[in-house]
Amino acid sequence: MISSVRGPVLSALGTTVVIEVGGVGLALQVTPSTALAARIGTESRLSTTLIVREDSLTLYGFPSAEELAVFELLVGVTGVGPKSALGVLAVLTPKQIAQAVATDDDAAFRKVSGVGPKTAKLIVLSLVGKIAVTAPAGPAGRAGSATSTVSASVQTALIGLGWSERVAAQAVDEILAGSTAEFDAEAAGVAAVLRLALARLGPAQHAGSATAGTTQTAERR
Repeated sequence: MISSVRGPVLSALGTTVVIEVGGVGLALQVTPSTALAARIGTESRLSTTLIVREDSLTLYGFPSAEELAVFELLVGVTGVGPKSALGVLAVLTPKQIAQAVATDDDAAFRKVSGVGPKTAKLIVLSLVGKIAVTAPAGPAGRAGSATSTVSASVQTALIGLGWSERVAAQAVDEILAGSTAEFDAEAAGVAAVLRLALARLGPAQHAGSATAGTTQTAERR
């Protein structure tokens, strides 16, 4: 079994990349994006799997072991051949595939040429429990936790200023739900989100005149 190849790229066209290994040019079937990323004359390393048929030996290459693993899961689904599996990876990333399976979203697979409704549904059913959505380990993986901290801090501040817990939670949730369009809530911090919450709630909804004065002071800041 050929598990990987490494060497200079001899050619890259369409969905085929030829890599020289020990003086022999090996043709690998890849996704269009992998072929576009290959540069003739530069060294490339691809994880591979060999598909054996009665009349052919075809080597498939992938830039990561994760893509290879998903490809092998896909070709194990009834009705999904290597060409269709490669087509799925040309349209969806492993993370998107895992998300589609987790949410029972067979429509995501129907976007792939050659994959019909029945096959798309079968892909989802066959991959349940075999592929999982994982959070990234770096700073991006901590973003959800950091945003939750911002949310809790702002809600506490609003409750301290006189709003009910329900109203405070609703205001903060609405702001964070639209944060991708406005700004990065986690990066902006508690102060920025609090200012938006105060502007959204308005002094008319504030409980009590004493706390209203405190709110106005906070808004001026």
